[in-house]
Amino acid sequence: MTDTPQPSSRPARPSGRLFGLGSRFTRLWMGIAALTIVAVLAVWAVSRLLTGHSVELAVDEGIDITPQQIQSIRDIGQWEFLAVSDEELVDTVRRGFFSSDRLSRIYYGTVRIGVDLSRVREGWLTVHGDTVVAVVPRVGLLDSHFIDEARTQSFHESGRWSARDRQLLYEKARRQMLRHALTPANLRSAEAQADEQLRKLLHAMGFEHVEVRFEQ
Repeated sequence: MTDTPQPSSRPARPSGRLFGLGSRFTRLWMGIAALTIVAVLAVWAVSRLLTGHSVELAVDEGIDITPQQIQSIRDIGQWEFLAVSDEELVDTVRRGFFSSDRLSRIYYGTVRIGVDLSRVREGWLTVHGDTVVAVVPRVGLLDSHFIDEARTQSFHESGRWSARDRQLLYEKARRQMLRHALTPANLRSAEAQADEQLRKLLHAMGFEHVEVRFEQ
């Protein structure tokens, strides 16, 4: 009598082919998940990195003035903006009982008007917001010895005159030249030139917004 095979009590095991296919799908999904995580982490890292760089690369609109720049402007010294050439006929008369003595001379000179940058005060160049402010001395006479004595001519001379008499005549000519040269119109013209040239100088040094003030 032939024995009939009995059913096994153990569950049926998938064939080797189906089992291998399932393992590949599992590994594929695990790989996709890992790549997704890596991609998310990469995007997060790049975002943080870019955020950090955007702060570091922000434009600094602050103005930096170096001591070398300040000194280079002061070293300009006397900056002339207007020169007024003049000649004055000046005389003096000394009256006597019988006759009078007279001394007349012609003086030539050039009055130079401008700003003496060597006389700027401490803290004359400052920053206010995005503007550089320069406070400079008032426009005025640059050289008090403006009469060319070598060109002085004697126009008329009678009698005896001392060195002091001649010095007084020189001072009279000097006052007249100053009165004719330092007029309000000439001073305004020189100040306008000073303002324009100082602005150009500071713009050339890299400062975009410039304000020039003159001491009162």
